[in-house]
Amino acid sequence: MSWNAYTDNLTATGKFDKAAIYGADGSAAWAKTNGFDLQPTEISEVVNGYSDASNLWASGLHIEGQKYFCIRADDRSIYGKHDAEGVMCVKTKQAILIAHYPGGVQPGEAAKIIEQLADYLIKQGY
Repeated sequence: MSWNAYTDNLTATGKFDKAAIYGADGSAAWAKTNGFDLQPTEISEVVNGYSDASNLWASGLHIEGQKYFCIRADDRSIYGKHDAEGVMCVKTKQAILIAHYPGGVQPGEAAKIIEQLADYLIKQGY
């Protein structure tokens, strides 16, 4: 299965409208859905947030130029919320899954899906 299949599977659930997978160091996009373009500074913000989340808590998380208030930040998962939509970033051994959910989606349902995919990738060695 290609990496694009994983991003396509996330959006096919109907819980996410955009998704991307980056290497854990943020240096390269492994896959992304059309129109989900993150800036290098935004990826760096996510990568740095896994080791020190203080900036995320103070200044928020920025994805595609939009500021999201940080609602979770630990060494595995970073979640941001803006009005009714949000973004979820989950780190595996070698990758970071980043997905956006639109308004109308229950964050808990979206979190379950992306966290389960991360668990699967971890079990596969990624």
